[in-house]
Amino acid sequence: VPILHNCTIVQHTNMILIILLDVSDALYKQWIPNTNFENATNWNKKRVPCATDRVYFDSNMKVSVFVQSSHSITEMYIPSEGEFILGPDAGFAASDEKSDSGCEGGEDVTFNDPDQYQWYDPRFWNAAVSTDDLYDEKYLFSVDEEKVPCQYDDVIFPPETSFRVNVSSSVESIDLRTISLMEKKFTRNDDFVQYMKSDRAKLQFHGQGSITVTNVRCKDKSGCECGNTANHERICSALLQHFGNKCPEVVCRNPLTPIGHCCGICGAIVSLQYSSGFELEKYRNRIIHLLLNLPKYAGVQMAMSKVYKLQSFLGILSPEAHPEIQIVLLDNKTGSQTGSVAKQLANEIMADIKHYGDAYGIVKGEILLATGSNASGSMYVGEIVGIVVGVLSLFLIGGVVFLFISGVISYPPYPRLPSLSLRRYTIKNDEVDAFGGPIDKGFDNPIFDVPSNGQSGSYNPYSGEDVLKGITVTQTGVHFVNPAYDETDISA
Repeated sequence: VPILHNCTIVQHTNMILIILLDVSDALYKQWIPNTNFENATNWNKKRVPCATDRVYFDSNMKVSVFVQSSHSITEMYIPSEGEFILGPDAGFAASDEKSDSGCEGGEDVTFNDPDQYQWYDPRFWNAAVSTDDLYDEKYLFSVDEEKVPCQYDDVIFPPETSFRVNVSSSVESIDLRTISLMEKKFTRNDDFVQYMKSDRAKLQFHGQGSITVTNVRCKDKSGCECGNTANHERICSALLQHFGNKCPEVVCRNPLTPIGHCCGICGAIVSLQYSSGFELEKYRNRIIHLLLNLPKYAGVQMAMSKVYKLQSFLGILSPEAHPEIQIVLLDNKTGSQTGSVAKQLANEIMADIKHYGDAYGIVKGEILLATGSNASGSMYVGEIVGIVVGVLSLFLIGGVVFLFISGVISYPPYPRLPSLSLRRYTIKNDEVDAFGGPIDKGFDNPIFDVPSNGQSGSYNPYSGEDVLKGITVTQTGVHFVNPAYDETDISA
């Protein structure tokens, strides 16, 4: 039997994680990566070591490894700090040197660096409204900031898994409602602080950050902010490392960037201003049952949440951000049809707001659109507004020039030249004659006189209000994914 030095072996007879269900507005966020021995992605050969392989863990590695089954090994080099957590039927035995099928010859198989996994990487979390939905893989779509656990969320590290996560953060503490791991759900921060002092916790969590369990739920019916804005750059940096540190290209010409998201998207954003009577859950359920559940929207993803948006006036940003409800819509269409179904749903939401918004406490709705058809000549709202302003300016300038030419309006008269004081000078009569007569104090130029019948206004056949009436300024995030839609069909 191989000898394992400097490593803890722990036998677990029951690895069932008990989750206490209660009524809560929080979402459940489940950690995806694990450091299990049987997880092929944890090995450099992309497969689990077999009997004739030589197994290597870096000597300086700090890691907790859950082992689900029995393994025959020839050699295994283990880390100086670590533990193997053995499931009910797990263990290691010396190999009889008989090769398994597909394992002839044997290779050096190395365990990958577990320090690569970051808390603030959106790709490492799944979200759902209940633990049952997590089990059934009914995951929610959300903007990148909200894919990472928010301040009122319940965090779950799945049973029968080991993990290691870097919790480095741009804030002093990562606030969570609860956290569940290793058969225990922590609802009191004192209990979790005590757990974090254990050797196992030091193998599971590392980095310059800390976690606080608040056991506080969102009490605002209009929704609560996620609380990850301070870590936006960290979130995007972690996400984009999977894409060569740049955002993936999209087909729409003027992609939208929802608040809290890292990259541009094709689809629609609906922004809602609301009154004290607005209830986020109530309105979200309306959109789900009235529109999103329709067969024609089977491929649409929707994220709805409260965000804080900086307001601007005449191009100047206000120092205070104001809350609004953001609804982000994506669809599974491709090419020139990308975003077209999301656009249709956004327009139906706006139509519903027009008729029933008051009953739900909605004061105003705005919509932004970006579809694949932009690439074939369709224009973005900003471009349309810019063109309208340009056309109005040309009409105004042209009208003024025409009125000048036609004589309807004229230049204002120049002011008279100031008179010259002669108190300190004596001018003789012969000097006056040399100038052709007495010096005048000024003169009137009849060319620049204002005609008595001149008009001061200018004719403009297009008023700003009338032009804007011909323009539909379409503006387009708690979260919901369409139960008829399979998230794997779309890369968010």
